[in-house]
Formats: sequence, structure tokens, C-alpha cells
Amino acid sequence: MPPSIQLAAHEIKGHGPGLHLLITGGVHGDEFEPMAAIRRLMRELVPEQLRGRVTLVPVVNEPAFRRGQRTAEDNLDLARTCPGRADGSVTEQIACSLSQLIRTADLYIDLHTGGTRLTVQPLCGYMLHQDAGVLDRQRRMARAFGLPLIWGTDPSFDGRSLSVARDAAIPAIYAEYRGGGRFDPVGVAAYVRGCLNVMAEFGLVDGSAVLPAQPPLVVEDVRPGAGHMQVNHPSPCEGFFEPAVQLGQPIGAEDVLGRVVDLSGDRVEVIRARYAGIVIVLHTFPRIEEGVSVAVVMETPAPGVVFEDEPLRK
Repeated sequence: MPPSIQLAAHEIKGHGPGLHLLITGGVHGDEFEPMAAIRRLMRELVPEQLRGRVTLVPVVNEPAFRRGQRTAEDNLDLARTCPGRADGSVTEQIACSLSQLIRTADLYIDLHTGGTRLTVQPLCGYMLHQDAGVLDRQRRMARAFGLPLIWGTDPSFDGRSLSVARDAAIPAIYAEYRGGGRFDPVGVAAYVRGCLNVMAEFGLVDGSAVLPAQPPLVVEDVRPGAGHMQVNHPSPCEGFFEPAVQLGQPIGAEDVLGRVVDLSGDRVEVIRARYAGIVIVLHTFPRIEEGVSVAVVMETPAPGVVFEDEPLRK
């Protein structure tokens, strides 16, 4: 039974044979730069310049966007609900439609930001797929995208758009670019350029990828749990989070990330980094709930973490 909720997808068919690239944004309703970048691609991509086909979905989670929130009215996180259910709640039906669409693609790009509560260091990520051919294509996609950080992580997480692609052996990457509830034209431009770069890398358009002069930092972390942002440095209580670090800042183990102060001001909890690394996600919305991550630190270096041009440790 097909889900009653269908995605508003825009397909552009090229003049010759080629791969099918799927690009999605708005999996969360408060992530705005991906939506604008995909709308721009819808305007600028023309069939005469394209081989294969590109499917563009600027706002996957329309009910969440209309609420101006991360989730729809059932409060399920779409990025944890895939592959969904055709007869389920609104988010489960959207997840089902999205999963069906992902399975039709040869390549998949899922664009995100930190939404209204987080800011994220611009990065591309992928699951460390067990199929060497899929993993190689994912690495090519991430490098071509052209953001300053590439993060390969634990492939075992379920519920995500990329886990649907993983199970179907479809090369897939996600991208993050800041957030904080604002609209950043620089992020939109970076996303448009990155998508066009991937198209050039895989022959959907002519030309070659336009990459920054500075090569990216590449980290592949094979340890279980790597890449799970929601459990990294959780707040011990509800209150106000006051960060002591900035996005992209290198820090050492036990450095102070910030403090959480409860509503009365009587309880003050200092949160320290559990290991050395780089701050790649920061909770910038002052109110924080107990158990919610205040910051994500990408650990560097440690057992199981590798850098560009180093062999992957099993």
C-alpha cells in the first residue's frame, strides 16, 4: 500500500544517458539553506546541460516546515523514522515516501543544517559502508562537494535516510552547514556549488569540480557510536546553556565546553570535553533540556580515527 503523503519532487531529465542523482532538503522543518539551495538548482539546471536525471526535493517534511519546527505534529524525528510505514503517522508516511524515492537513485545527497537550536561546522559525512565500491563513491562525492571537513562514521545506525541508502547499496552523503535559525546566503551558495561539483564528478554535467585551495580535513572513525551527535556531551539538567567555546575551535581533554545553569541559578554544572578534538556542533539556543547534547567534539586523533591518506584501521 503506497503512503497517502507524496513528496513534492521536481525531476529534470537530461539529453543523454547517465546516473540518477537524488538531492533532498528539509528533512527537518527548521533547516532553511538546503531548501533555498535546491530551489535554486530547480531554476538553474536545464536538460540540455544534463546527462541522466536529477530529482530535487526542497522540503521533504512540509508539515514540520509549516509549524516552523524540526518535526511534524506527531513529534517524530524523520531522520530517525526511516523506512517508515505507509499506514503510519504523518512522519512515518513521509519516511516511507522518502525511502521509496531513495531506492530509485544511483547517488544520493541529503542536505541539512543545525536548525534553530544548533550550529554545525560545515561538513560532509557518510557511513563507512562495508561494500568497497559504495564506500569509494561516497568518498568521491564528499571530496567533490568541497566543504572543509569530511567525516566517515559508524554505519550501524538505523532510521536515517542514509541507512535506507546503505541497505540498498546506494552511495550517499549528507552535508551540514551551520544553522542557528538564521538564513545564510553563503551556505546556500556552498550547497549549490557542492551539488554541481558532485554532478561534474560523476558525469551528469560537463566540467570539473570547483574546489577550495585548502584541502579538507578527512576523519574516518570506525568505532561504534561514532557520528551519533545526540549523545555527545549531554546536559545533566534543564536550564540555560552558556557556551565557553566557538564552533571549529580545537580543544583539549577536560577543557570547559560551557556551563548549564538551572532556572533558579542555584545549580551550576560545568561541562568539560571528554577528549581532545574539534568542536563541530554547538547548542546555540540558550534553553536546553536534560540529556540534550551541548556540543559535539570530533575526536582527533585516537584509536579508530584516521586522517586523510592514512590506512583505515579495522
